[in-house]
Amino acid sequence: MNALTLSLALTGWKIGGAAILGLILLIVGFVIISFFSIWLRAMLSGASVAFPTLVAMRLRGVPASLVVDARITSVKAGIEISANEIEAHYLAEGNVIQTVQALIAADKANIALDWQRACAIDLATKGTGKSVLEAVRTSINPKVIECPASGGTRTTIDGVAKDGIQVKARARVTVRSNLDNYVGSALEETIIARVGEGIVTTIGSAESYKSVLESPDSISKTVLGRGLDVGTAFEILSIDIADVDVGENIGAKLQESQAEADKNVAQAKAEMRRAAAVALEQEMKAKVEEMNAKVVEAEAEVPLALAEAFRSGNLGVMDYYRMNNIKADTDMRDSISKGDENA
Repeated sequence: MNALTLSLALTGWKIGGAAILGLILLIVGFVIISFFSIWLRAMLSGASVAFPTLVAMRLRGVPASLVVDARITSVKAGIEISANEIEAHYLAEGNVIQTVQALIAADKANIALDWQRACAIDLATKGTGKSVLEAVRTSINPKVIECPASGGTRTTIDGVAKDGIQVKARARVTVRSNLDNYVGSALEETIIARVGEGIVTTIGSAESYKSVLESPDSISKTVLGRGLDVGTAFEILSIDIADVDVGENIGAKLQESQAEADKNVAQAKAEMRRAAAVALEQEMKAKVEEMNAKVVEAEAEVPLALAEAFRSGNLGVMDYYRMNNIKADTDMRDSISKGDENA
């Protein structure tokens, strides 16, 4: 009985071991089948990648086919880039294919660019709408930047000459990439802003708008002489004035506005003086009325004074009659004189 039990146990162990071994062989076979084509393609292309490296890529979540294809492309172009370097750039969220293509393009154009700097440019341009491949291509074939930028709200760059006439200009800036300064440097927007500033300054320093129209190349010469590409990712090759037009007479408009403002100020001051004169007139009328009231008050005291003079004996009846006669005679003379004046 014990022998039978021992025999069954050994048989179970053998079956379990065989199952485990079969599972291991199955996993190994699956891995070999999964990476064999990639490994073989790399080996036949002269850009071999070790089998454990391919497996480790899968475990790290890196697409092995992408890394191998990038390595094959670089090796076929005569540029040796290890699989670890390509994988590191992928894990840094870089664009592996474009970076390799940019490196190849720079090598064919005899532009000094190594893998590390290409990766830095690729990561620096991420999310900006630019790419390392575009930077290399622009370094090989210069590009033209419209100033002001096409599609914007403004179609011209406007400046005002010293004679007050507005001048409108458009420029085309030919630039090429400066790969040595591409990382951390200003891009196209800064070039456009600096060129616009230079155009406005040049027009503003001109004595007359006619001098700008006669020699528009003076604008490009002045702007180029200011070294506007310092601190940018580009090297300015030329600045060409595409169009120059005469705008409005800004000086005359400003003078007109100033004259209108001066007129309004003068009218306000005149109104203040008029209001002050009216107030003074009313004040004088009030004073006249006050004086008339005092005269009436004084005249009202005359009969009282006469009555007091009669009571005290200082004024007699005959004196009173003589005073009335004099007063009547005076009134008659006044009426006669007024009648002569009316005649």
